[in-house]
Amino acid sequence: MLTHFSAVLLAALFISIVFGITQRAQPRMMIRFGAFCFVMFVGITIAASWLMWAIKH
Repeated sequence: MLTHFSAVLLAALFISIVFGITQRAQPRMMIRFGAFCFVMFVGITIAASWLMWAIKH
């Protein structure tokens, strides 16, 4: 059973892998860009979650 957060982490991981492979040519840059995308996806998700929580309360 996945929680919402673990589902977001899993989706961010797979999306970041695809973005890294398709958007960069060298393997080192693929890894760096994929890691950057992963951090941004998770960070934006956490920020949006806090924003929605603040709006509700």
